[in-house]
Amino acid sequence: MSATATVVVAPPGPVLTTIVVTPNPANIVTNGQVTFTAVGRDADNNVFAIVPVWSVTNGGGTINAVTGLFTAGAATGTFANTVTATSGGVSGTATVVITAAPPGAVTITVTPNPAEVLTNGVVTFNAVGRDANGVVVAIAPVWSVTNGGGTISSVSGVFTAGTVTGTFNNTVRATANGVFGTATVNVSAPAPPPLVNLGGAAPNGIMAGTAVTCVTNGTINANVSISPGNTLTGFGPCVITGVRHLGDAVAAQAQIDLTTAYNTLAGMPCPPANAIVANLGGTTKPAGVYCTASGIGVTGTLTLDGGGNPNATFVFQAGTSLTTAGNIVLINGAQAKNVYWQVGSSATIGTASQWQGNILALTSITLVDNATLFGRALARNGAVTLGTNNVIILP
Repeated sequence: MSATATVVVAPPGPVLTTIVVTPNPANIVTNGQVTFTAVGRDADNNVFAIVPVWSVTNGGGTINAVTGLFTAGAATGTFANTVTATSGGVSGTATVVITAAPPGAVTITVTPNPAEVLTNGVVTFNAVGRDANGVVVAIAPVWSVTNGGGTISSVSGVFTAGTVTGTFNNTVRATANGVFGTATVNVSAPAPPPLVNLGGAAPNGIMAGTAVTCVTNGTINANVSISPGNTLTGFGPCVITGVRHLGDAVAAQAQIDLTTAYNTLAGMPCPPANAIVANLGGTTKPAGVYCTASGIGVTGTLTLDGGGNPNATFVFQAGTSLTTAGNIVLINGAQAKNVYWQVGSSATIGTASQWQGNILALTSITLVDNATLFGRALARNGAVTLGTNNVIILP
């Protein structure tokens, strides 16, 4: 007894049989570069997808094994079948013909590199060519963008950033006589405007309505303005690095702008959950508006957490006073320029306090000995008084 069965043999699937490398031959000058490409095909000449590994087998230069970017050496000549693309045991080759670079640049340096530009901003690039001896030579580069980030005038090198932020590596290219140089562009978004506009008050480390006094060894690294008063006492021995405006029109306008900013801060809504009911020392606060109808006390360290946002803002509204015996610590991107202390009467920055932020007080501000303020002490109606060894630095 016997039986039979039918066996169906499926034809084999497509198999990579050839790899074609282009350009072939590639004509390039010494120390120049060219990017090779490879296309695989099966026995029926259909395109076969490959991820080739690039190598140089007969000299002439070097090649990136992944990208196929070939860099010629300094020797001239014909390097037959030297560039090789290999995939699955199949290889294709290309010949490289290297000639001497014409008299002129063998290297091109592009500046600025990296370039910092805002979205939709403009920056002009420059290119300098040098010969083999490092001597500057005249070039007429053609500009292009190869890795995104914006557009560029091919003649002038004026680059216009796009709307996408990020780092665009080696995207700006200047090419002359087969040689090119590149530059990276960092595109960033413009910073938002400040929470309140300090206007003419902004350049001042100290503002007062009546007088400013200092005992000794104080340094104000900013302007000082007094209006409507004009009394300044103790400078020297204390030091003001900026400009003094004592009862003049500039100081008067700064006080107007300070009043506007003060009222803006005082009018900001404060969520009930942010009501201040105890001393803030030893606490950590995220960005927001915090308030009390009475005074704010800080004994110890108050930490302000920006949550990774360099534009995070902090507003503290005190109905009466601000009294400190501690420090402000900023973390996770929080910045002193975005911290505001709106004080309904007077502020006292205690001995050796390391304070940060803009203090806008209705009446007066006092810095006790060795207190440092990274911010502004801006008093509307009264005086600002410094002790010994105080330092104020604009944020």
